[in-house]
Amino acid sequence: MEKIIETTIEIFSLSAMRYFLIAGIPFCLFYLLWPAKLSKYKIQEKLASKKDFIREILHSMQSTLVFTFIAVVLLLTPIRQYTMIYTNINDYPGWYIPVSVAISLLIHDTYFYWMHVILHHKKLFKFAHLLHHKSTNPSPWTSYSFHLAEGITEGLVLVVIVFILPIHVTGILLFTVVAFAINVYGHLGYEIAPEWFRKSWLFSVFNTSVHHNLHHTRFKGNYGLYFRIWDRLMGTEHPDYVKTYDQLQEKRFGSK
Repeated sequence: MEKIIETTIEIFSLSAMRYFLIAGIPFCLFYLLWPAKLSKYKIQEKLASKKDFIREILHSMQSTLVFTFIAVVLLLTPIRQYTMIYTNINDYPGWYIPVSVAISLLIHDTYFYWMHVILHHKKLFKFAHLLHHKSTNPSPWTSYSFHLAEGITEGLVLVVIVFILPIHVTGILLFTVVAFAINVYGHLGYEIAPEWFRKSWLFSVFNTSVHHNLHHTRFKGNYGLYFRIWDRLMGTEHPDYVKTYDQLQEKRFGSK
């Protein structure tokens, strides 16, 4: 029991450190050091308040604690024997680790889309998801700012992944880091995708910061996390998305 408590503290500390590094560095760059210089990348002209940032950080720490608890249960309790987590690196080829991370992201995107749609049901929105939507002008700190119930629901994706996909502990770590980094980009409040991205096939597949920012301002549509695929298949992509992206694209790079 003592070992579990020590490991829980260690995992929480590392997760909190990850949060403050991955969310904190872009926040410092875009919101503190160079906001005027990077103003043309800003999606919304208005600014979030310090009160918003404090609320988001506090709730993010709560979510981090929830995610830590789920990880500890999966890794350090008898439940682990029923999962597909493996520790011997030689059980699968070396290339399988990045592949398992990519598959985990695909699973997560599907899980998140349908969970997100359900959370927008009128009977659940005010109870759980409204807290996240208090950040109508999101920042990197918004990324983990969830109601306790939503934080638990968000974290359960790891349970789904480890029960259906063979994955090494390293793969789990990489998945959580990559997933959070993309999440920060989605809540950045600035669009940093390169100019060529708009005319690439990638634009039809991957989400952008504008895509998720529009969800925070309009509250409906654009429910996907990493990809546009489910929104386009289900007809839930906001009709103003491409127009809004192109307007910011022109602001950033000029008309072509």
